[in-house]
Amino acid sequence: MKAKNYLVLAALFGGLTLGAIPAFAHHAFSAEFDAAQPVVVKGVITKLELVNPHSWLYLDVTGPDGVVTNWGFEFGAPFSLKEKGVNKSTFAAGTEVTVQGYKSKSGKPFGYAVTTSLADGRSFETGGAQDAPPPPASKS
Repeated sequence: MKAKNYLVLAALFGGLTLGAIPAFAHHAFSAEFDAAQPVVVKGVITKLELVNPHSWLYLDVTGPDGVVTNWGFEFGAPFSLKEKGVNKSTFAAGTEVTVQGYKSKSGKPFGYAVTTSLADGRSFETGGAQDAPPPPASKS
């Protein structure tokens, strides 16, 4: 009878241990994004992906030379965004937004979004990383 109890305890402990492994694999802000490279980007939304562990917003940004580049910005998890009032209709395709955040370390057109603002003045905290810096200062 005691051997059976030990087996049950071992199974429970093993399950808890294996369940914690994905938490160790989760990256920090600094693994992909550069706090020394703030960015403020204005563009038109092409897609919003509300997926775990990070949602993504994609937008077309027209550069000073007229060339359009599609940028991707990492957001927080869908549940945390929902708590902040964000859903698919908040950031629908075709909507103009301004994203304040940080560039990727790779130099490619993607980054981390700290805040995302709509043309009507509403602004949302869209980042989810605990170790991310505050939004970069706006250039007025």
